[in-house]
Amino acid sequence: MEKRFLGLIEKSVKAHWNLPAFTDMEGPTLSYSDVARRMEELHILFRCAEIQPGDKIAILGRNSSNWAISFFGTLTYGAVAVPILHEFKSDNIHLILNHSESKVLFVSASNWAQLDEKEFPQIRLIIQLDDFSLIKSDQPAVKDAINQLPLLFEQKYPSFTPESIHYYEENPEDLCLLNYTSGTTSSSKGVMLPYRSLWSNTQFAADNLPFIHAGDNIVCILPMAHMYGLAFEVLNSVNKGCHIHFITRMPSPQVIGKAFATCRPRLILAVPIIIEKIVRTRIFPIIEKPMMKVLLNLPVINTIVRKKIANQLNQAFGGNFEEIVIGGAPLNKEVEQFLRSIRFRYTVGYGMTECGPLVAYAQWDIFKPTSVGKIVDRMEVRIDSSDPQHQVGEILVRGSNNMLGYYKNPQLTATVMMPDGWMRTGDLGTMDADGFLYIRGRSKTMLLGPNGQNIYPEEIEAKLNNLPLVVESLIISDNKKLTALIYPDWDQIKKLGLTTKALNEQMMQNLKQLNRSIPGYCKVALYELREHEFEKTPKKSIKRFLYQPEL
Repeated sequence: MEKRFLGLIEKSVKAHWNLPAFTDMEGPTLSYSDVARRMEELHILFRCAEIQPGDKIAILGRNSSNWAISFFGTLTYGAVAVPILHEFKSDNIHLILNHSESKVLFVSASNWAQLDEKEFPQIRLIIQLDDFSLIKSDQPAVKDAINQLPLLFEQKYPSFTPESIHYYEENPEDLCLLNYTSGTTSSSKGVMLPYRSLWSNTQFAADNLPFIHAGDNIVCILPMAHMYGLAFEVLNSVNKGCHIHFITRMPSPQVIGKAFATCRPRLILAVPIIIEKIVRTRIFPIIEKPMMKVLLNLPVINTIVRKKIANQLNQAFGGNFEEIVIGGAPLNKEVEQFLRSIRFRYTVGYGMTECGPLVAYAQWDIFKPTSVGKIVDRMEVRIDSSDPQHQVGEILVRGSNNMLGYYKNPQLTATVMMPDGWMRTGDLGTMDADGFLYIRGRSKTMLLGPNGQNIYPEEIEAKLNNLPLVVESLIISDNKKLTALIYPDWDQIKKLGLTTKALNEQMMQNLKQLNRSIPGYCKVALYELREHEFEKTPKKSIKRFLYQPEL
């Protein structure tokens, strides 16, 4: 088997030449041949701008067909893609552009309006992502070329056929992607992913998701600037010849629901918050009704009712999916128990940007509740404890998916990359006798109890988030007592007409109920209500480091 990522892409583009490839929601559809042509036009432009293989090319904007074309055009040329999340603040974007030493920037009009061009003088070529028009070039030849691209293309390819394309032949260890994370415990850092990591993740999806076929619809919800969405909504889909539908604006529940109903996707990638919102708003209010509770306790009726509920939930996701893969953060245990009870086709995976991203996964019908699946092909996992099945330890990973290190940061690289090839994840977990992995939290977020006991704040938060009027929470410590920062359901509070006094009484009741369900050394002493949601990373994890008290 040829272990080349660009070999997979070239083979797929040729094989699916006339099939639909990319559609912006409510926009035109591009075939694989259309995409191939636009990528070749970018290659012509890069040559005119004297861009070399290995040069960095940044891409900044919301998901779109042009974003994907820019990304694949960059890699197939042999350049290094630097995806930047469109939600990053301008000063952070300026830092990334400079730190990455990017020479080209594809940028949406809305993002461009927020940037200061003087802050990144080394960028030689700036192209607007919305329509591939030229914003800046320091070379007259590029200005001429962008106005004559159709003519230059026709001169190079009088007849453009699948046999016309020959993508860059990479070394599997070469850097191809520089992904700047916005971690929950530190500031952004540049993860260096080699071609072998993209190949290994894409090949795993090809081998282990047999229900996906050429022509199947996929809805791209997650940001392509984050590895989870990029790898399995885009790289896997292009490799399989799927038709990707890009949500080009804020993916609200209404927008996502409409996309699912229209496209009826075969595979759905989601973060827990999307699933939890749909279950809590559409399903839980139904099953909380007194008559429904009675029906759910009747043996035969129970099965019929649960099937009906499952069907309603299936339809909410388009009704054509084989499974929903949830990743990025733990799934709420109450929601997970409910989904299992109705035999809903979901599974939970585990990964990190540093693995491009996959570490563990299991298909929905063999997946074990509360686990994050089994270790994927070409990867090894070791729990750093004397009893990995029962004693929590740090999760260590080794294999083809691993990164090369952090860009221009050998000190940080040395803290996670061990000499024997193992990489520290910073996550804590156990692994059962069948090889299923269970996450307990992050080593950096673990708190110490009064007598040195280990406290895992994520476990407390999961319980608190199930209590009335709590949307999400964060447990912090001043080394003496635990405090719960709570973002309540302000819409529901307004709907119920609750006074401040009534709201505080409910929260005090929540704290009492919470403390009855956890060990004494985990007792939460105080709470604080927040007016706004917590600031999140691209995978919708709370940026915990922003809220920890200075000790």
